[in-house]
Amino acid sequence: MSDISTNAHSAQRRVSVSTGDGVELAVREYGRRDADLTIVLVHGHCLRTASWAAVRAALLRDYPGARVVCYDHRGHGDSATASRQTYNLEQLGHDLHDVLDAVAPTGPVVLVGHSMGGMTVLTYVNRYRHEIGTRIVGVGLVATAASGLADAGFGRLLRNPIISVFQSAVRRAPRLMQQVKVLACKVFAPVVRAAEFGDRKVSPQVLALAEAMHNATSIVTMASFLGAFKDFDRTDALALLSEIPTLVLCGSADLMTPPSHSVAMAAAVDYADFVTIDGAGHSVILEQPARVAEAIARLVGRASSEQVQIASLALAA
Repeated sequence: MSDISTNAHSAQRRVSVSTGDGVELAVREYGRRDADLTIVLVHGHCLRTASWAAVRAALLRDYPGARVVCYDHRGHGDSATASRQTYNLEQLGHDLHDVLDAVAPTGPVVLVGHSMGGMTVLTYVNRYRHEIGTRIVGVGLVATAASGLADAGFGRLLRNPIISVFQSAVRRAPRLMQQVKVLACKVFAPVVRAAEFGDRKVSPQVLALAEAMHNATSIVTMASFLGAFKDFDRTDALALLSEIPTLVLCGSADLMTPPSHSVAMAAAVDYADFVTIDGAGHSVILEQPARVAEAIARLVGRASSEQVQIASLALAA
């Protein structure tokens, strides 16, 4: 059962949602409470709701009647930390369900996830299959993968034994490793930049935001979720998405989740809107927010249109 508290008088409504296991999640609501449809934006590993800021602003500017919800995963951003044993995708699927029950208990919802957020959405879809086409009327998968993350691109590093050594070190001495992380962030900043943006020229503001979000994430959160990615496989959820409008979007220069992942997902979903943004990398939502928002708006348009058709058929019957 989720608990909720909020300040309802600001354009950005700050909400605290308590999950089933008692972890407080920081949630932000934007736009009209009485909107016909709610768009939920789910962020990626070591990021936070700020990663969606430019996309969200574009959506609200072009569609002022929309309602947008963003939240920080457990252990990320302003949300509370939790036991590292809960830092897995199954738990994130439960958390998403708790957020929806708290802030969007009724009405149609479009889920859009970036990177780990996309994996969270696929986990949710697989677990709550009965909601597809009823509560969940559209899904967007951005720079993510349904399986095989460790088989291509930078994801292959997940199979490197050094990852297991790193995770063990964090479990044994989290405080020491956090101190090491602070120093390592400076040393490995070029590596992180390459993973996120490749060798393309990116604005200093985008780089600063990306680095700030990564640097603010604790070493325990960072390390614990890595184990969830290596064997992640939710290809069984893709067939369900053929029942609703679905967007699959990636950057052509994504080194973390190469376009081959998106191609495979789009091929498994009937009538998926497959969008490749030329030259963009894994942080496509930071690099090309207007293009991403445009694609999400198209998804929302398709979902809304289908809802109108369903309502018309129900009235006719």
